[in-house]
Amino acid sequence: MNAYESSRAVGQVKEVTSLANPLVKDIKALALKKFRDQQNAFMAEGLKLVIDAVDLGWHIRTLVFAKAGRGNAAVEKVAARTVAAGGTVLEVSEKVLAAITRRDNPQMVVGVFAQKVLPLRDIRATDGDVWVALDRVRDPGNLGTVIRTVDAVGAKGVILVGETTDPFSVETVRATMGSIFAVPVARATPEAFLAWRKGFPGLVAGTHLKGAVDYRSVDFTRGPVLLLMGNEQQGLPDSLAESCDRLLRIPQAGRADSLNLAVATGIMLFEIRRAALKLGPD
Repeated sequence: MNAYESSRAVGQVKEVTSLANPLVKDIKALALKKFRDQQNAFMAEGLKLVIDAVDLGWHIRTLVFAKAGRGNAAVEKVAARTVAAGGTVLEVSEKVLAAITRRDNPQMVVGVFAQKVLPLRDIRATDGDVWVALDRVRDPGNLGTVIRTVDAVGAKGVILVGETTDPFSVETVRATMGSIFAVPVARATPEAFLAWRKGFPGLVAGTHLKGAVDYRSVDFTRGPVLLLMGNEQQGLPDSLAESCDRLLRIPQAGRADSLNLAVATGIMLFEIRRAALKLGPD
């Protein structure tokens, strides 16, 4: 008898077919920020993503999997790991899984994890580090894409400044494609961020419509870099723009006067990475 079968034998794996089950109701409630905050939890979908999260040390509270997953070695292994970590395992019907994920064709596995936010005071930037600060980002797709891009370029993490969209919303987590578990996220009020920025030991660069410096002409290789990106509609407010060592622009050839936040952040991050690796033309 393997660990999963042992867990079933002692009733640690619960079979659920009713949408009225209290555990199911609690998980469904995580679609709303109010309940995510109350439970300090969030939901993530997909077997590989859940396994990666557990491997990275995230605390899994509940594992939900479809009956079709019974007999799948990978599903049963992560179920056993969930029980060993003190979590709950639910084997559910397709109807229940569809209701939890709000999808007609849901992933076979869903994990409920404890939220994890990095205290701003714990960020200690050193040479070669790159951090991204986002001011009042509103769109969960933008935030998720930025987190995924930060992961892709090997940057250190994201700092959310002011009132932003929730990094643990279902939409944001989906857009990160699992990078939410690999990229530290910090939160700060504008005042706390500006106080912390005073001690940042490297270059603080922001993109701005009034930026006079072409982003390709900057030396990003001397010490750590803090990239500051503004709100989708309003850009950087004066207080944050004035905190930058350099205000940069991304030249454009068409009629559009600005770029999507996630696209602009991606362009900047890959330029910083190129400079650090000395790739392409000088």
